[in-house]
Amino acid sequence: MLSKATFGDSRRSTRVPMKVVIALEDDSGGRTCDGQTVVVNVHGALIATAIGLSTGMRISVYVYLTDKRAGGRVVYIDSKNPLLCGIELDKPQNIWGVPLPPDNWEQTSGV
Repeated sequence: MLSKATFGDSRRSTRVPMKVVIALEDDSGGRTCDGQTVVVNVHGALIATAIGLSTGMRISVYVYLTDKRAGGRVVYIDSKNPLLCGIELDKPQNIWGVPLPPDNWEQTSGV
């Protein structure tokens, strides 16, 4: 069995469970939808969306709580629930509004 420290060390940045309302827009500007984060980190998030997305899709994420926007792409679609997606931000950053981000977030994002 892997220790908690070993599991955490395999990630680029610490994951934080956090529900934040977001809006997504595909890069062509043709599709928009609302969603909600499930888990966030400085590199991206696991999100629940109102419509299905596709792996590789370029997106813009808008976070209502922080009034911040970032570009990214869809990197994962849950096979059992296609409305659950993993996204990766183009640039590591805390757009989510985590008030006390883990130390490795600041090291990674260069803030």
